[in-house]
Amino acid sequence: MTSSSSPGISLKQEGISYIAGAELPAVVVNIMRGGPGLGNIWPGQADYFQATRAGGNGDYHCIVLAPASVQECFDIMKNAFDLADKYRNPVMVLGDGMLGQMMEPVECRNTKAGNKMPVKPWALSGCAGRRHNVVKSFYILEGDLERFNLKLQEKYKAIQKKEERWEEFMVQDAKLVLVAYGSMARIACSAVKALRVKGKKVGLIRPITLWPFPRQAFAKAKDRYLAVEMSYGQMVEDVRLALDGRAIVEFLGRSGGGIPAEEEIIARARKLYHG
Repeated sequence: MTSSSSPGISLKQEGISYIAGAELPAVVVNIMRGGPGLGNIWPGQADYFQATRAGGNGDYHCIVLAPASVQECFDIMKNAFDLADKYRNPVMVLGDGMLGQMMEPVECRNTKAGNKMPVKPWALSGCAGRRHNVVKSFYILEGDLERFNLKLQEKYKAIQKKEERWEEFMVQDAKLVLVAYGSMARIACSAVKALRVKGKKVGLIRPITLWPFPRQAFAKAKDRYLAVEMSYGQMVEDVRLALDGRAIVEFLGRSGGGIPAEEEIIARARKLYHG
């Protein structure tokens, strides 16, 4: 397990690609801040592409989890280690500077050791009584690397099928649905509550897995969506891909330490709302 914030994670990309290529379990925590470059220490969400599109070389994916509270930061770490172990794949926990500085009560639950650790025949644990294990991501013979990549693609398909996670709030009758993740989702949720008081049927989808992106959450398209991010338009691309032209997708974002305020979200939602 390793952790850093935006520029530090950028420096780790070669290692993360190697981990994916060697099929090793690892957990990487990124508490995002403003960029590009050294940027500043204010909250940001502009590392979304780096996390979900793989910042290193080659055809690989990190599983990406996005907590929205200090409690969820605690809870999601167990899931992160379990998923890394299950799929022998890097898992990135994508937080932001707001979560990194936040103080909230945490209930330490589900901390007891449960099931026994799975057998790991690939591990470098001493080779007495078994064949040697070799950790590598280098395939020099023609065709070997392509066959390995096809094996990885099958694993990624299984992850996409089984591991999509999201949370919905007042979506069932909504005419306008906000989409936000991490701490931004909490601000968006407050905006939804205020709009409901005004009689506006607005809901919220909060992706918890950013990769695989929870496409199932968009299976039944609503009239209109508004993606809200601390970036200038990254997650919004996945929302549009998930909907595949079945609904209008609008965007509201700020970056470089700018945080869309509840009032900004409410004002934009009122302009977009039809009903």
